Amino acid sequence: MTPLLIEVLRAPALLATYSPAQCDLVLRQAERAQLLASLHARAAREGVLERLPAPVRRQLEWARQQGESHLRAVRWEVRQIRLAMAGLGVPLILLKGAAYAMAGLAAAEGRIFSDIDILVPHAALADVESALMLHGWAGSGHDDYDQHYYRRWMHELPPMRHVWRETVIDVHHAILPRTAAARPDAMLLRAAAEPLTDYPASGALPALYTLGPVDMVLHSATHLLYESEFEHGLRNLVDIDRLLHEFGDLPGFWLRLEERAAALQLQRPLFYALRHAARLLHTPVPAALLEGNAVARPGPVVLALMDGLLERALLPDHASCGGALSGLARQLLYLRGNWLRMPPWLLARHLFHKALLTPLHAARTRDV
Repeated sequence: MTPLLIEVLRAPALLATYSPAQCDLVLRQAERAQLLASLHARAAREGVLERLPAPVRRQLEWARQQGESHLRAVRWEVRQIRLAMAGLGVPLILLKGAAYAMAGLAAAEGRIFSDIDILVPHAALADVESALMLHGWAGSGHDDYDQHYYRRWMHELPPMRHVWRETVIDVHHAILPRTAAARPDAMLLRAAAEPLTDYPASGALPALYTLGPVDMVLHSATHLLYESEFEHGLRNLVDIDRLLHEFGDLPGFWLRLEERAAALQLQRPLFYALRHAARLLHTPVPAALLEGNAVARPGPVVLALMDGLLERALLPDHASCGGALSGLARQLLYLRGNWLRMPPWLLARHLFHKALLTPLHAARTRDV
């Protein structure tokens, strides 16, 4: 049976027809999926709010205020990052939630996220890291192994946390690790980045950029299928749905999306993202892209397996959704994501270290 939250995401007006108990379940599912404030935005846009029971309206109003407070905090934090990077001459490209927020996209409505992601050239990593450290950000919670692993193999620096505000920034130089089979060229992404007209370069302050529309969709699809954060999988799929609704009417968008996926070696994650956005959220996607080509579409056995896993893992992470198999599906997709990101010998070493040595190191640190 389709979870009530999924039904409401497809057709927000349905919320006004539900019983108080059903509304309560929708709110619980939305909270677990980090979509409560987003649900308010959709209900408001559809003119549904005034037809809801008062307790439901109060809960959604609280979520709206939380979402707006979060948006203000994100904008302020981005300003601090710009100040930190002043004078470096490095373009500041925002990714994911921060990009949606600063660009004023529909995907930002009510979106709650825990860190700010930026993309900079690999050659500028040391200068950017030093500048951020001088303004209060520092590596946190990472042992020597993690530091080595991130800096040698990954597509980003170890996450940096501000020593006073405890906000987190992820500094990327690519969107996939250098060990991944797919190697999207970060130079192509940076070359097609689009400036935010409200945030031009000002004195020493860098201009703000986001990825171009097709690259934004491709990065969101890649993050969903490679990063293995399937406890937030539905929220990430909703991002893709919102981006496609916003950009889908741009002239030539779908053709450019297909061509760009081929150029960046991201046809397979795009195929899965489009397929399951259409299946789960009824996102309008051209039939040709849903079918995929020989490179994008896997064989029938793999496709059936992935459909079964994704159909469970993308449901809200709530006891009323999916049953025991949803947890197993998320674990298997987590392993798949790691398998795609690194060769078997490195994966085995990494999982051994994280499963056994990292907990031992943490226990010794606590004892000291």
